[in-house]
Amino acid sequence: MTVRVVELASVAPQRWRNGGGVTRELLAWPAGSGADWQLRVSVADIERDGPFSAYPGVQRCFAVLDGAGVSLRFGAVAHVLDNDSPPLAFDGADAPDCRLIDGPTRDLNLMVRAGAGRACLCAVGDALEAAGPARWRGLYTAVRLQLVVGTESPLPLRPHSLAWSDAPIGSWRLLPAAGEPPRAWWLAST
Repeated sequence: MTVRVVELASVAPQRWRNGGGVTRELLAWPAGSGADWQLRVSVADIERDGPFSAYPGVQRCFAVLDGAGVSLRFGAVAHVLDNDSPPLAFDGADAPDCRLIDGPTRDLNLMVRAGAGRACLCAVGDALEAAGPARWRGLYTAVRLQLVVGTESPLPLRPHSLAWSDAPIGSWRLLPAAGEPPRAWWLAST
């Protein structure tokens, strides 16, 4: 199987330079690219109000995983996001000011550099299958579930895991645990 899995608990947190939180980088693709990544997936724990870092030439997607949420202000426009909000996509050069609504949050981030495709991050909701062409495809889950890729056997995923592949493989389908909603997000670079 060409799907790789990274569990959040296995990644050491890196403190932000401004002291406002920590990030766990789940993936910088392609492997070994260091600072020259084309696609990056991370989970951030925002501990206090402050500005986001600017990433010129990068498309960013942001979703709240846990906590009461945030207000991201882009100039005069504010977007209030909580864990029921759809992910927000924005130009990485536009670094918003972040205000916590009621305490710390944990957030999922997908960043794709210009020329590496178009970033796509969406909550699974009722869309238990992802199909179609993608340069890179991933699934982040906050709950236990199984992932079926093409005709392979189900791959069990633990809570807070990223499954991903850069190989051209068939459709991805979820098998949620009985009685538990699939609190998960599809990620792609198309």
